[in-house]
Amino acid sequence: MKRLTIFPLLLNISTLMFSFAGQYTPVYQKGSLVYSNTLADTSALRGWVMEGPGTLRFSDGWMEMQAQAEEWHHVLWCPEPFPDSFIAEWEVQNLDTDAGLLIVFFAAAGINGEDIFDPSLPPRDGTFSGYTKGRINSYHISYYANNPKNPARELAHLRKNSGFELVQTGTEGIPKASPAVHRARLIKDRGHILFFIDGRKIIDWRDDGKMHGPALGSGKIGFRQMQWSHFRYRNFNVWNLVNTHREKHGN
Repeated sequence: MKRLTIFPLLLNISTLMFSFAGQYTPVYQKGSLVYSNTLADTSALRGWVMEGPGTLRFSDGWMEMQAQAEEWHHVLWCPEPFPDSFIAEWEVQNLDTDAGLLIVFFAAAGINGEDIFDPSLPPRDGTFSGYTKGRINSYHISYYANNPKNPARELAHLRKNSGFELVQTGTEGIPKASPAVHRARLIKDRGHILFFIDGRKIIDWRDDGKMHGPALGSGKIGFRQMQWSHFRYRNFNVWNLVNTHREKHGN
């Protein structure tokens, strides 16, 4: 008799716990398309801004980026301002697995809300401190880490700028020696940030607006490479975010 009485009770409790947990698990879907770029040729990059000595080449529908003679680091900015909640995807492939480091900046804006290209802001030339400790705010994720000056590091980092604050260390992003095509997915739901490589989650963090200042909102997206990197990119797309949890429960 005890078993018959206790089992349904345990079942009911476990069901309630599952429902409670599931109630607060966001489900993200793509909404309307905000921006789409094949990155396939020079016309597709009209309006994009390169900072630092990065060079671009185009072949077979890909945009190839590197610094000639590994001269210095560089950042390529999309000119479009993106909302505080979005899903972004792109494809990326390593053309030289000896060394390199990739970063995506997002929610980038001046520390007083200016556009990052506002002429009142100091010029930037790819030097890292100009992006992490200067007069622009952003989040950034390093999703390929093969720095010859720090070969032991392979993990992804999420940092909050200005200030270069490490807020989460994730798992490995793109494997060091992989020559394969990889799909990156970045989700920003206001202060909730997730990042995936080929569907594998490597970053999942919530900015509560208390740690290192308020959560960052809308802003620009940029692709950074350290000087040794030689990668190619294609099919950069950004969608409005549909949070089915928020829609359903009105949160």
